[in-house]
Amino acid sequence: MKKMKRPTTVRSVAIGAVSFVLAVALLAGCATSPRGSGTSSTGTSTTVDTTAGTTSTASATALSTAAEVLASNLAVTDTSDETWDESAEIAIILDGDRASATGTGSSAAVAVSSESGSTTVTITAAGTYRISGSLDDGQIVVTTADTGTVRLVLDGADVSSSTTAAINVTDADTATVVLAAGSENTLSDTSSYTETSTLAETDGANAALYSSADLTITGTGSLTVTGNGNDGITGKDGLVIDSGTITVTAADDSLRGKDYLVVNGGTLDLTAGGDGLSSDNADDAVAGFIALTGGSLDVTADGDGVAAVTDVVVTGGEISIESGGGAAASVAADASAKGLTAGVIVVLEGGTLGVDAADDAVHSDSIVHVSGGDLTLAAGDDAVHADVELLVSGGTLTVTEAHEGLESAAITVSDGVVDITASDDGINAAGGSATGTAQQQGGMSQAGNYSLTVSGGSITINAAGDGFDSNGSASITGGSLVVNGPTDNGNGSLDVDGTFEISGGSMLAIGSSGMAVSPDSTSSQSTISASLSAAESAGTVVTVVAVDGKQVLEYKAVKTFQSVVFSSMDVMDGAGYEVYADGSLVSTVTAGVATAGGMGGGPAGR
Repeated sequence: MKKMKRPTTVRSVAIGAVSFVLAVALLAGCATSPRGSGTSSTGTSTTVDTTAGTTSTASATALSTAAEVLASNLAVTDTSDETWDESAEIAIILDGDRASATGTGSSAAVAVSSESGSTTVTITAAGTYRISGSLDDGQIVVTTADTGTVRLVLDGADVSSSTTAAINVTDADTATVVLAAGSENTLSDTSSYTETSTLAETDGANAALYSSADLTITGTGSLTVTGNGNDGITGKDGLVIDSGTITVTAADDSLRGKDYLVVNGGTLDLTAGGDGLSSDNADDAVAGFIALTGGSLDVTADGDGVAAVTDVVVTGGEISIESGGGAAASVAADASAKGLTAGVIVVLEGGTLGVDAADDAVHSDSIVHVSGGDLTLAAGDDAVHADVELLVSGGTLTVTEAHEGLESAAITVSDGVVDITASDDGINAAGGSATGTAQQQGGMSQAGNYSLTVSGGSITINAAGDGFDSNGSASITGGSLVVNGPTDNGNGSLDVDGTFEISGGSMLAIGSSGMAVSPDSTSSQSTISASLSAAESAGTVVTVVAVDGKQVLEYKAVKTFQSVVFSSMDVMDGAGYEVYADGSLVSTVTAGVATAGGMGGGPAGR
């Protein structure tokens, strides 16, 4: 049994700064950009108010790994690797409105009672119980003070209750549900948990499968659960799913582990009137987390797909989430329909994740760290939102649809492949629980305490609003950035209210000219900035050639454009360059001299 001592100290993850050194190329036909190095974000979020009732202090940084986050949390109890002697099993046979038990010690460990047509099978000792047959209206109750595991082997069991939970573990050391190989099992509960329900009053049973003890579900069989009155499967302490084919339809949450919810494997098909997966202990800073390490999950939720009071950690598995009807749906002002949401930190480190959310696809009240995996996100609001800090240090992140792609007070991209399509801003350093806000003065935005940093990786943005936008400062030290759009003059491909430095990597911003800006004149890497006399259409091939004949850029425009801003190690400060559109000369510029004038951004320059 994988059980460790519960930590009593408040979580605090201390991590040193990490330096990333990368070599990237802008695109086919362009010269390789210089190696850029930069230190990724090291900001710390402390005393994060995740939800009402959380009183402890939690600390994490954007550099926190999945292993570090989980190590600082409550230890997980997983009984899936326990073995037992099948010859010592007690067999419980369900037969309509009757039940019987056979095996050594069965008379002392199992009691059967009937009242008003409802049959209750009560298990009072630790051990292994193999349950088969159908109980038309009744329940399985586990209540024991014994040390050890109560193991329920479901082997063709069908339990339905009109008054309460189908299986209710009211008291046990630990509980395990084993889905026997080749078996099909079904559980369904009452449609209403009323105040007069004895179990609801004394034990808080509110799910078709409910356990007040740590619960592990394992085995290779199948389980179909219908939570008519509230949740489908609930572990009042922790819930671990290691294997099995599990289908849950619930009036509220499909799966809920109050202290934690861990999915290590299995094939899960979850439909929820509330949240798909939930962990909601708001009273313990080391609890209230969700970890997804493997398996296949298909989640359809009216509320959030995955919702944790503290942390959401994804290291593996194939996960598909639709929340709130998807990106095209609308969400009520008092509702939440996010794909994944956490109060402290979301760490996405592996696996395949597809989200179609009416609200944010990935959300944290504090920090998001994307370090691996393959993410495809569609959102009615932000694709990835963190109130305090957002770090992308690896993986593939594709935003197919969103109002804004990435949003946080501090954003760093140090590695990975990011491809964003947004109806407003592509990347926006703003909003959240900001420590500073941009101010309007004389019609111009004044810089707030926000930052947008690119030190590596590959970023492609297709935006209808501002493409690369910071309400504070921005810097590019490495990597590749390509911004397509916008097409209207009320927005800009680049929009930086504070300092905007480029010292490495490569950048191409091609869009409208009304708000076009360039990096600051203090930048160590030079920039070509061209404002064209007339707009050019999508599909036009843009070529930039130095007066000495060296070509530094060739790019096929995705949208209509009238401004080209380009920087790479091949651009020589003070040198002359010619800009061609489908072979026709449309502009002659000098590197380091801004001809793409505009408003609302940092000063144009080198």
